Amino acid sequence: MSKTVDYRAIGSWTLWDWGSASFNAVIVTFVFAPYLTSGVAATEEAGSQALGWSTAAAGLVIALVAPAAGTRADASGRHRFWLGFHTFVVVGCMAAMFFVKDSPSYLWLGLALLAVGNVFFEFAEVSYNSILLSISTPQNVGRISGIGWGMGYLGGLALLVLLLVTVISPEVGLFGAVDEDGLRYRIVAVMAAAWFLLFALPVLFLAPPSPVVAGDATPQQAAARRQTGLAGWLALFLADYRRLIGRIVRMWREDRLTLRFLIASAVFRDGLAAIFAFAGVLAAGSYGLSASEVILLGVVANISAGIGAIAAGWLDDRLGSPAVIITGLLCLIAGTVPFAVSDSPTVFWACAVFLCLFVGPVQSSSRAFLARITPPEEAGENFGLYATTGRAVSFIGPVMFALFIALLGYQRAGALGIAVVLAAGLALFWSMNRSHARSARADRSTS
Repeated sequence: MSKTVDYRAIGSWTLWDWGSASFNAVIVTFVFAPYLTSGVAATEEAGSQALGWSTAAAGLVIALVAPAAGTRADASGRHRFWLGFHTFVVVGCMAAMFFVKDSPSYLWLGLALLAVGNVFFEFAEVSYNSILLSISTPQNVGRISGIGWGMGYLGGLALLVLLLVTVISPEVGLFGAVDEDGLRYRIVAVMAAAWFLLFALPVLFLAPPSPVVAGDATPQQAAARRQTGLAGWLALFLADYRRLIGRIVRMWREDRLTLRFLIASAVFRDGLAAIFAFAGVLAAGSYGLSASEVILLGVVANISAGIGAIAAGWLDDRLGSPAVIITGLLCLIAGTVPFAVSDSPTVFWACAVFLCLFVGPVQSSSRAFLARITPPEEAGENFGLYATTGRAVSFIGPVMFALFIALLGYQRAGALGIAVVLAAGLALFWSMNRSHARSARADRSTS
């Protein structure tokens, strides 16, 4: 029997993406993290170094804990509960950033709040992505995933513009925002927290419940559930990890498609992350864009990526996720190479907008592809592994960017390193998809 399309649930699910952009766009990328490194830290170099260490620590925690967190949510069938819990922790961290004044003595408080927010945001995304299986069908999962990604980009754009005209640009902004004590940026953090909370609430009430994994608790899990306190939590965590290791072994024996996809997607998603991570660096360092022009680039990039993600969602349902992923990666590789051979700002702008059209579709279709091949009762586990594999190889893009600069001697050459990472991910995905297609044809021929 076909699943009824619940437009209220779908709409509320995409609103979480719209609201969550307040953390990614405002806190992590454009406003609060730069405030920490340039306004709070004693020097920008010291602040950037400290930010790097705290971000690396958060990434390690995510890589170690995300799969077990997904396993726990699967076992209880409480993805909606855990989405709410983790979201509230992130919102709390964002609101607490109000107390981070522009003095070096507050740097580690700001970094700690940012790191904890990063960890719990990733945990929230595991449950958020898992809910996609409950509100979609194989026929519309690409479209729904694409709308979600697009809403995220457009939500970040809307909030950035709102904050720019009400708090950041005016001499005295909303709620008396001024530069003294970093008040302007502290108010931005609170407004971003309120934005996230407002748009996160609908999905917590309207999303359907997830299926419960029944009757598969291991003896270790059953024993751990009978314990209480910290000892019980640790025992349950270890039991979940044993179950996870068993799941990976089973994937190797019985479901190599999912395992190979997790590896391939980790590589090309790291290439996508590198595009965003180093676009601003290239814009200012190699093409001479001013700070205001870099912000304008961010606005244009979000518009382009949002349109691309929403439009590609429809193509995903018609042509399949592999077609969108492969086409998107080919276009990304083609659009990255000109950076290395031209120092024209016009070429930079044209290629940057072109790249953003395909970043969103590849991200969205990657999520849709995993949703299509994942049983609902294993959603949290698979999306937890999706987060972990991405973190496990997150060093590849930065290393290749730096390596090509060292080899060729100029900054723009780093773009070739990113192209190599994208090409490696494409090759892995292409090989996996060809094997999957051959297996599917063999199954049809014997049925």
